[in-house]
Amino acid sequence: MAAVGEWTGVEARALRQASRRSVRDFAADLGVAVRTITNWERLGAGTRPRPDTQAILDTALGRLDAAGVLRFEALLSRSRGPAVAAVRGGPRVWEYETWTEDIERAVTAASHQDFTAASDFLERWRTRWPPQDLDDRGLYLFARTTALAGDLLRDRGVLLGPRSAARSYADARSLFEQLGIPRRVAQLDLSLAVVTEMSGDLRGAAARYAELSRDNRLSDRDRLRAQLWVGTALDKQGLHDTAMPLMASAINGFEAVNEQEDWGTAHQKLALAHRGAGNLGEAARLIGVAESAGGSTSPMQQVRLATARGHVLLSDRATVQEGLAVLDKAAATAATYGMSHQLRSIDGIRKNVELGGRAAKFR
Repeated sequence: MAAVGEWTGVEARALRQASRRSVRDFAADLGVAVRTITNWERLGAGTRPRPDTQAILDTALGRLDAAGVLRFEALLSRSRGPAVAAVRGGPRVWEYETWTEDIERAVTAASHQDFTAASDFLERWRTRWPPQDLDDRGLYLFARTTALAGDLLRDRGVLLGPRSAARSYADARSLFEQLGIPRRVAQLDLSLAVVTEMSGDLRGAAARYAELSRDNRLSDRDRLRAQLWVGTALDKQGLHDTAMPLMASAINGFEAVNEQEDWGTAHQKLALAHRGAGNLGEAARLIGVAESAGGSTSPMQQVRLATARGHVLLSDRATVQEGLAVLDKAAATAATYGMSHQLRSIDGIRKNVELGGRAAKFR
C-alpha cells in the first residue's frame, strides 16, 4: 500500500486523478469545498492541507483498489517533483518496471558506446535507495545495475580504484552471492578476470580464465569465452603456439552453439596469435574471416577489428603505411567514443613499430 509522508497539492491532484473523480465529486467525497480542491491543484507543492485534512486524504488513499494505487504512484512518478520523494518506503510496482526498462535502455546505449546515456539510465537508480531498504527484487535490479556500471567503466578503461570497474564488479558479485544466484556470481568472476588481464596481470588472468572455463555455474557460451581468453592471455605473454589450439577449439565450440559474434571475435584473436608467431598470411586470412562474420557493428567491435588488421599490416614492411592509416582511423573512432583502453592499445602498437624501425636503422 502506498503511503504519503505529507500531502501537498501535487499528491492531492494525483489522488483525485487516480480516483477518476471530477473536482466537484472529489470535494464531496472529502467533505471540503470545491474551491479548496482547485486551490490545491493550482498551488501544487506550494500548499499543504491542514492536519485534519491530511488524515482525510490518508483515508481516501486507503480506499483505492490496487489498480488505483498503481495509477496514483505512476502519476506521482511523472510529476518529477517533490511528490516522488513524499512516498515512503522502497520501490513500488511501477518503479520496478521502469527500473527494468532503464536497464534495457542502458544495455542498448552501451552496445553503441553511448556511455553518457547508459550511465544516466543507471545512476538514477543506484542512488535512489540504500541497498538495505530493498527487497530481493529490488536488490537483484540493484546488482544488475551495478554490474552494468562496471561494464561501462571497463570499456572506458577505468579499471582499478574506488570508483572503477573492479569495485563495481566486486560489489555486484557480493549482492548476487547474497541473493543466492551462482550463475551471476560466476559471470562477475569472469568480468573480474577480464579486469585482471586488462590491468596487465596476464598470468593471473590466464589461470583464472582456465578455472572458469571448467566452471559449471557458467553457460556453455561463457565457458567457451573463458577458454578463448585463456588463449588471449597466453598470446600476450608470447606463448603463441600454446594459445592457438585453445583458440581454435573455442572457435569450434562457438560454431556448435551457434554464437556467430563470438565465432568472429575468436577468429580475430587467433589472427593475432598467428601474427605473433610470424604467420602473416594466415593472420590476414583470419582477419578477413572475422570481418566477414557479421555480428556486432558497434564502434567497439569496429575499433577492435581495425586495430587487429592494422597490427597485422604493420608486421609486414610492405604494408606498414597502410597499417598506420588503419590504426589512425581506429584511434579516431576510439577517441570519439571515449574508449581510453583501446587508445592505449593502439598507442602501444605504434610505439613498438617506431622502436622496431629505429632498431633496424642501427643494425
